[in-house]
Order: sequence, then structure tokens, then C-alpha cells
Amino acid sequence: MTKLGVNNGQLAVCSNKPNCVSSQAEDRQHYIDPLLFTGDLVNAREAVLAILEKTKRVNLVTDEKNYLHAEFTSAVFRFVDDVEFYFLEDSPNLTSIHIRSASRVGYSDMGVNRKRMEAIRAQL
Repeated sequence: MTKLGVNNGQLAVCSNKPNCVSSQAEDRQHYIDPLLFTGDLVNAREAVLAILEKTKRVNLVTDEKNYLHAEFTSAVFRFVDDVEFYFLEDSPNLTSIHIRSASRVGYSDMGVNRKRMEAIRAQL
């Protein structure tokens, strides 16, 4: 299993499978833009936590000052995806949120991880 969390300012690298997206990926297949939040890190974190709290089948695993890790479980087959948020305050009024969403099993996710992160982006 991939070691999750932030290591030297980086989230874990996506494997070569098409079932992961990351704002720190260097290839087009896995890359997704980071989330941008107008406001400080504390408010950005609270906004993401509010989205997670109202989302079904989400378990918050790690809750740190600048990092969140949540498990999203699919409704039918109960597959678990790991979703990570790494908060970097660019200025008092702008916070970048690096993101990673990856399936634990299988090869393709049929775009589920990318759609999930874009849905979260739309709610910020």
C-alpha cells in the first residue's frame, strides 16, 4: 500500500494505473489543478471539512493543521479511495490546496477520482 501523507512537501506519487489524480503529478494522465481558496489556511481547512462532513460514506482518518486524509467508500462494491488535502497559505487571503485522490484496488476508476475532486472544487 502507498504511504500516504506529506513527505518533504509532497503527497504520494500516483502509480502508473489510471485510478489516481494529484495536483503534484508530473504527467497529464494523473495531473489535476490544485484547489484555490480565497482566505486563510484555517478557513480553507474548515471549508473542506464542511464539505467532507456532508458527503455520504466518508471517514476522516487524519486531521492535522495543514493536512487532511479521508476515506471515501463506494456505495455498491464498498471500494475505498484515499483522498488527501495539503494546505499551503500563499498569502493571508489565498490558500492553495494540493489534492490527491486514489483508488486502493483495481486498475481503472472510470474517472471517479477526478470527478470527485472537481465536485469538491465546485463546492469551495
